[in-house]
Amino acid sequence: MPIADLPDRGVVEVAGEDRVAFLQGLLSNDVALAAPGRAVFAALLTPQGKWWADMLVLAADDRLLLDCERAQAPALAQRLARFRLRSKVTVHDASGAFTVQAGSGATAEDWDRHRLALGLPDGSKDLVPEQTVLLEAGFDELHGISWTKGCYMGQELTARTKYRGLLKRRLVPVAVDGPLPGPGTPVLAGEAEAGEMRSGRDGMGIAQLRLEALDGRPLRCGDAALLPRIPSWMMLPAREPA
Repeated sequence: MPIADLPDRGVVEVAGEDRVAFLQGLLSNDVALAAPGRAVFAALLTPQGKWWADMLVLAADDRLLLDCERAQAPALAQRLARFRLRSKVTVHDASGAFTVQAGSGATAEDWDRHRLALGLPDGSKDLVPEQTVLLEAGFDELHGISWTKGCYMGQELTARTKYRGLLKRRLVPVAVDGPLPGPGTPVLAGEAEAGEMRSGRDGMGIAQLRLEALDGRPLRCGDAALLPRIPSWMMLPAREPA
C-alpha cells in the first residue's frame, strides 16, 4: 500500500510515570487502552465541553505520543502543561523528531480525498474551537469518547447532549455540484439557513447541517448544489414521521 507523508501533522510527547492518569482526566477517551499497535482517538475539550483539539494517542515505551495538527502542537503542549500541577509528567512539542504518515494513496492530497469520501472530519478544517460539540462531529461513532472511564474535562456537556437528545446539527459529507464553496459559506434550504460549509476538494466536502435539513430538500451553498451523503457508520436520531 502506498504511504503518504502528512506534513500538516505533528506530535506532542507526554512522558513520566503519571502520564496515563494525567491524560485520563483531560481527554475524552480511555487513554489506558493505548498500546503498541493500538491508537486511541480522543479530544481535549474546554471546561464548558466544547472541542479544542483532537488527536490519536499512541503508546511508545515509557511515553505517550499525541498525533495532532502540526500547527496546533505548540499550543496543545502548552495547554496540557498547565494542568500538570503535582503530576509526574513532562509535556513538549516533539514534532521535529517525527514524520507522520498515512497508508492510503501516495500524497497528502490523496489522503484528504480518502477521508472526505469516508466523511471523516479533520480537526480545525471542520471543527470550530470552543464551539463544536463532539457528538456533532461523529466522535461517538468514531470511538473518540469513553462513556465508562469516569470524569474528564468537559464530560458533563458531552454526556448531557447524548442522554437528553440535545443534538441539533451534524457534520455531514456532501457531494458538491458546482464551484467548491469556501469554509464558512452558508448552506441554504430555500431561503432558510441550514448550516455552513467546512472543508472540501474535488466535488466532495463536509458541511455542518441542521438535522431537519437532511430530509431530502434541495440545498445550495454559494453557486453550488449540495447533496448530503450519509455514510454507513453515521447514526442520526430517528425522525418523527410527517
